[in-house]
Amino acid sequence: MYRQLAAAFRRRDQDMSIKSPNYVDKHVGSRVRMRRIMLGMSQEQLGEALGLTFQQVQKYEKGTNRVGASRIKQISEILGVPVSFLFEGSPTRISATEDPGQVPSPDSVSSFVATTQGLALIRAFTRITDPKLRRSVVNLVEQIACRED
Repeated sequence: MYRQLAAAFRRRDQDMSIKSPNYVDKHVGSRVRMRRIMLGMSQEQLGEALGLTFQQVQKYEKGTNRVGASRIKQISEILGVPVSFLFEGSPTRISATEDPGQVPSPDSVSSFVATTQGLALIRAFTRITDPKLRRSVVNLVEQIACRED
């Protein structure tokens, strides 16, 4: 009985390896990517500032590699944001009833904003200063979106 229990705990610990990235790593990576793109900074430039290759930055942004605490602080300073910015909108922890193999996807709005199209749309929209014109643009987009539903 004891051996079976010990084996079960070992399997669980292997499955939940501290070194493997999880949904928070993916979220932080997407926030790093979003902010980097907002600043017009390339992965190469961020990597150079961090003393890393662009490939390592890419792995951080995709969430395939974990980012250590000191590196998160360094990244936030380079990107000109508080550390908390990188965790804003982070998905909540997986509950005990959910399958731990299923990774919750980041918020769809944050995911869209992190794309090149999302940032281009936001930049263009923020240049519109007339509130009535902004409302008209929102109405137009809503009508187009309703047609696709």
